[in-house]
Amino acid sequence: MKVVIVGAGEVGFHIASHLAVENKDVVVVDKDPNALRRVSDSIDVQVVAGSGGSPLVLQEAGLKEAEILLAVTDSDETNLVACLVANVVSPSTKKIARIRNADYDDYVGAFRENPPYIDTLINPETEVVKTISRMMRYPGAVDVGDFAEGRVKFVGIYLDEGAKVIDIPLEGLAAQIGKKMPLIAAVIRDEKLVIPRGSFKLQAGDLVYFIAEEERLLETLEVFEKQREPIRHVLIVGGGQIGRRLAVTLEQEGIHTKLVESDPDRCARLADSLNKTIVICGDGSDQSLLEEENIRDMDAVVTLTSDEEVNILSSLLAKRMGAKKTITRISKFSYFPLMSAIGLEQVVSPRLSAINSILQHIRRGKVLASRSIKEAEAEVMEAVALETSDIVGKPLHKIDLPKGSLVTAIIRGDQVIIPSGESVIEPGDRIIIFAVRSAIAKIEKILAVKLEFF
Repeated sequence: MKVVIVGAGEVGFHIASHLAVENKDVVVVDKDPNALRRVSDSIDVQVVAGSGGSPLVLQEAGLKEAEILLAVTDSDETNLVACLVANVVSPSTKKIARIRNADYDDYVGAFRENPPYIDTLINPETEVVKTISRMMRYPGAVDVGDFAEGRVKFVGIYLDEGAKVIDIPLEGLAAQIGKKMPLIAAVIRDEKLVIPRGSFKLQAGDLVYFIAEEERLLETLEVFEKQREPIRHVLIVGGGQIGRRLAVTLEQEGIHTKLVESDPDRCARLADSLNKTIVICGDGSDQSLLEEENIRDMDAVVTLTSDEEVNILSSLLAKRMGAKKTITRISKFSYFPLMSAIGLEQVVSPRLSAINSILQHIRRGKVLASRSIKEAEAEVMEAVALETSDIVGKPLHKIDLPKGSLVTAIIRGDQVIIPSGESVIEPGDRIIIFAVRSAIAKIEKILAVKLEFF
């Protein structure tokens, strides 16, 4: 598969890195020589200097031989123009554009059905708001992904000191604590991702990823001693597009919301457009302002300014002053490993949301859903098994899946099965597969050749 990526920023860089590991033919286009140098020095891909909106540049990048064009610059207009020009140069190439402006929300279908025929518009800010809403719904979790229309959750939680599940082999946990254990797909310990076996013992501070049915998620969180505390009062710091979108969502859910924004003009516009949210003009990292707004009574503080240092400082201050929960917007992937070390466990990233959204659209076989973890070091994919596939009709322990991969759930009609080694996949089952980066290419080949997707 050949992929042309327009934009060598954080999103373009990390998608190129992800695809290069899978031995895909990747070309990155950008006008910024420094951004291209970073790509060429770090990743084994081709780079082309120039505008992604230039037909000559796109031809030089080999667009006519490419299956997919990803337009992921920081400019919506540049991304749209790149897709328009690409449609002229190579109409058969699938076009995916990253679009952040809310003005385009109601026109996604129109772009797909009318020239320039953009196959997919991805708005990572919309996905970030959905992620924050899920985090609030399940406060004990630091990461929640939806599969099978939300019936299956892929959840990440940090283990606290003194948790009952610590220092017991996984194979003996259920008997030891007297409760049914979920399927643990991965553990991140000391910044290393591990797929645990039966003899593996969990430790305090581990980031544990597991699969659970939606209807049993709260019960499963209790196994890890993560209690649900309902969210009733929220303070948002930052009234940009994500902050405004989140405020609208919280209003619809009946949550009492305050929003702090430092720009007076934007405060006025927010006050006019929001119905129930209390808009406060000020600095979200000002201790006296937070005290005046009764920060200790807040169930959650969500910091969403465009300055991640301000977000980090505001979250730390809010936590120190008594806020029960903080969610912090981060853009630089290099900051992610530092967050849990300084006590900020719940983090969201528009760039990571963009990568998650894009990956599901570039997988062979039309993957229904795809989600990456640990800055795209591993991925979870959803597919449907065909009768002709070697993956059906025999126990999972007899299926030769690549090392670093795991079938984590089987959905059969209305039934959700968390599989064991004896579980058998039947034709028509939807399956959820977890795979580390090195195994994804083989999994994708299996899915493309032997599985068909809805």
